[in-house]
Amino acid sequence: MRRQTRWTGLLAALLLACSGAAAAQPALRTIPLWPAGHLPQTVNGPEQVGNEGGAMGAVTRVSEPRMEIHRPAQPNGTAVLILGGGGYFRIQVGTAARPMAQWLASIGVTSAVLYYRMPVDGWPASAPFADGQRAMRLLRAHAGELGIDPQKIGVMGSSAGANLGGILATRFDHDFYPALDASDRLPSRPDFLVMLYPVVTLKPPYDTTRSRRELATQADAVEAYSVEAHVRADMPPVFLAHAADDRIADVGHSLLMFQAARAHDVPAELHVFERGGHSWGLGRPGTQVAQWPRLFATWARAHGFMAAPAAGLQPLTGAGLAPTRAAPVDDDAPFEDEGD
Repeated sequence: MRRQTRWTGLLAALLLACSGAAAAQPALRTIPLWPAGHLPQTVNGPEQVGNEGGAMGAVTRVSEPRMEIHRPAQPNGTAVLILGGGGYFRIQVGTAARPMAQWLASIGVTSAVLYYRMPVDGWPASAPFADGQRAMRLLRAHAGELGIDPQKIGVMGSSAGANLGGILATRFDHDFYPALDASDRLPSRPDFLVMLYPVVTLKPPYDTTRSRRELATQADAVEAYSVEAHVRADMPPVFLAHAADDRIADVGHSLLMFQAARAHDVPAELHVFERGGHSWGLGRPGTQVAQWPRLFATWARAHGFMAAPAAGLQPLTGAGLAPTRAAPVDDDAPFEDEGD
């Protein structure tokens, strides 16, 4: 109980800090994914944001899919669609997706936090993938006004959000919804793929996640949404980061993805940290997993997705860093708390 209280307090402090940082920035722009009246009224009750425990900052009951656009003061042309996780029953926005967006803005990257529909609310299992695909096309449609290069738009997903990102990156020639307008003539393929503590497969022995249960409303979900089954030579380069002690999404998910990418000659970089658990977002300063943002920025520059150096990043070594400790891991069964 004391451990839970301590981490709840830390998460509350993080949310307060993030809200303070957001207040100092220009007002965020919201882009709806679908025309008014296009979607049926499926969700009962208003959208909610959690305020305690593992649900802190998590969004549920999404009925109006949309993108929350975070623009840097000096855009460098790169954009990222951020896909928070949560087992397809909630989206970790406050403690993961939004802090990632604010960090990306600090290094010149425009980002879009996606609020996608979830099957737990009665939407079809394909709904989050339709929302993700539509979001990629809309980002390209708005590229000029947002100051982004339509050939430098990637996806960054964590946990179940990484599953969503992986399907967008591998099944980009499959339309998850009928075309509506001119935007739907644009490509939905991301230019790069970032997978953080991902749920990659729905197949045994890694079929114990909440994602597997929620997507099961579709008869062929295991084959349709196991990313490794759709890896292909023309998919985008992949950056993976995972902790070896993750008890929610086993590190085997990332190993499987890395091996599948290599088998198809897809450029892939994998970082496995000894400790860190699950759902670490940006990573608590001083922990091993907190290295991933700088490692990603270096990788992205090496592939030409970011030209400017990330001068604003914090150093990874030196005096003043907190001793390395594993991030908390929820002891609940994966079906009950797949985390981020």
